[in-house]
Amino acid sequence: MTRENKVKSILITQPPPEPGKNVYEELAKKHKLKIDFRSFIHIEPLIAKEIRKQRVNILEHTAVIFNSRNAVDNFFKVCESQKIEMPADMKYFSLNEGISNYVQKYIVLRKRKMFSGKGTEKDFLQLCKAHSKEKYLFPCSDIRKPSIPDFLTAQKIAYSEFIIYRTVSSDLSDLADVFYDILVFFSPADIKSLYDNFSDFKQNLTRIAGFGDSTQKAILEHELILDIPAPTPDAPSMVAALEAYIKRANAG
Repeated sequence: MTRENKVKSILITQPPPEPGKNVYEELAKKHKLKIDFRSFIHIEPLIAKEIRKQRVNILEHTAVIFNSRNAVDNFFKVCESQKIEMPADMKYFSLNEGISNYVQKYIVLRKRKMFSGKGTEKDFLQLCKAHSKEKYLFPCSDIRKPSIPDFLTAQKIAYSEFIIYRTVSSDLSDLADVFYDILVFFSPADIKSLYDNFSDFKQNLTRIAGFGDSTQKAILEHELILDIPAPTPDAPSMVAALEAYIKRANAG
C-alpha cells in the first residue's frame, strides 16, 4: 500500500512564525494546503536552587556558547538573578548570525567579542576548534544534542556544561480528535511530547516528517514510519523535503 496519498493538511510542531518569516507560506499557497503551527514543547527555567547545585562559576570562563535564543534569554536571566555583570573581554560564540544578533539585546556590541557560525553545526564546531584556548561555558537545556559537548571533549577543549532550563511537553489535549495528513517534527522532545499526550498514538495513514539525525532516530525508536526525512542531498531544508513529497503525492 502506497503511503504517498494526497496531502491537504500539515501540522508543523513549532510555534507560529513571526509575521513575514513564514517559510511555509509559499508552499501552502502553491499546493492549496492547510498548514498549522503548534509547539509540542515549551521551556521552563530551573529554579535558583537547581542552578546553584551545579556549582558553575560563570566568571571562571572566557567564552560562552549559544545554540539557541532560549539559551541566550535564560543565561542572562541567571546572570541578572546572581547579580553578575559580564566582563568586557568575555567572548560569545553563536551557532549562527541570527543568534549572534540576538545576543546584542543584552550586551553592548562595541565592548564585546562576537563570533558566529555560518549556519551549520559542522562550521560552528570548527569555529570553536579555531579558538581552542578558550574556556567555554555552554548554557543549555536538560534535553540537548550531544554533538557540541562531545566535540569539545574529543578536541580536549576546556568547557563547562550549564543546564539552566528544561524542555517540557506541552498540553496537546485539544488535538485529540484533530487529524493532519503530515506531522512535522524537529526534535526528540517533540516525539516525547506526542506520546506524553497520546500514549496510544497510532500512525496509520498519517505521514511523518523528521528533521535531523536525532529526531529521525527518535521516530524510528517509537516504531513509526519516517516518510519524509530532511535534510538530504536533494532537499537541504524541511520545506524542500515537504514540497518534493507533495509533488509526488498530489500528482494528478
